[in-house]
Amino acid sequence: MAGDELGEASELGRVCALAAECARDLRRCVEMYGGLFPRAAFDPDLYHALCLSTAFSSPWSAAERLKVANRAALWVRAVGWLVEHAAATRDEVDELSRDCMGVADGAAPRVPATRFLADLRDEMATVKGFEGLRGRWRAQLERMLTAMERAWVWREAGMVPSLGRYLDNADSCGSSFVDLSHWIYAGDPWARRHLGELEPASRHVQRYLHLLGDLASYRRDVSWGDLNVLMLGVSHGDVTDRMTVLAQEAAALIGPLREVSPLTAAYLRRQIGFNTGFHGISGLMA
Repeated sequence: MAGDELGEASELGRVCALAAECARDLRRCVEMYGGLFPRAAFDPDLYHALCLSTAFSSPWSAAERLKVANRAALWVRAVGWLVEHAAATRDEVDELSRDCMGVADGAAPRVPATRFLADLRDEMATVKGFEGLRGRWRAQLERMLTAMERAWVWREAGMVPSLGRYLDNADSCGSSFVDLSHWIYAGDPWARRHLGELEPASRHVQRYLHLLGDLASYRRDVSWGDLNVLMLGVSHGDVTDRMTVLAQEAAALIGPLREVSPLTAAYLRRQIGFNTGFHGISGLMA
C-alpha cells in the first residue's frame, strides 16, 4: 500500500473510532432517559449514524468536545418523534414546547424529554461565557420548536405549503440548534464571539440537510404519515436542483469564514459532504 493510501486509511480508521466512542456516550443517554427512545424509531444504527456525521464533520476534535453536538442531535430526534408521533393534539405540542422553554430558562424538568434538555443545558453551563450566550441559544431552541409545531399543523390540517415556505421552516430539523450548541460548547474563540455571523451559513446548510433528509427518508415518511418535501407537488428533480443552489450559496457564505475560523468553515462544508455521501446522493456539491 502506498504511503498516501496508508495515511488516508489510517485517518479514516481514526475518525470511525472517534464515532464509535461518541456512540457509546449516546447509548448511555438512551439508558438514562427511559422511554424517550422507542426501538421502532431509534435503532442502534441511528446512534452510530449521528456520531459518524459529527466525527467526520469535526475529525480534529476529541469525543469529549463532540459530546454536546451528539447529545443535542439525539435530543432533537427525540423531540421530533414526540411532536410528530406521540402528540395527539396541538395542546400536547404546546405543552411540550412550554416545558422545554421553561427548562431553557432554568426550570426543573418534569418528563424524560425535558430532563435530557436540562442536562444538556447544565453541561453547556460548564463553559465560561454560557450565561452571556444563553439568550441566543434559547432563541434558536424556540425557533426549532415553533417550526416543529408549524409542520405538525400543516400535516394535521392537510395543508400543502410551497417549497419556499417549506424551506423557510427548516428549523424543524434542528440542524442550526445543534450547530449553535456545538459552537458555544466547543467552538474556537472567534466562533463564540461571532455566532451571529455564522448563522446565515448554518441556516443554508440546515435547508440543504432538511431536503437531503427528506429524500433519504421518503418511503419511511410515507408509511408513517410524516410530511416530506416530495409530498408538496414538486419532483425529485426540482428538489435536487434546489439543493444544488443551496450548496452553492452555502459555499459562498462559508468561503470567507476560512480566513477567520478555518475549522468552523470546514465543519460546515464537511456536514454537507459527509451527509450527501452517506445517503448515497451525488451530483449536488458546489
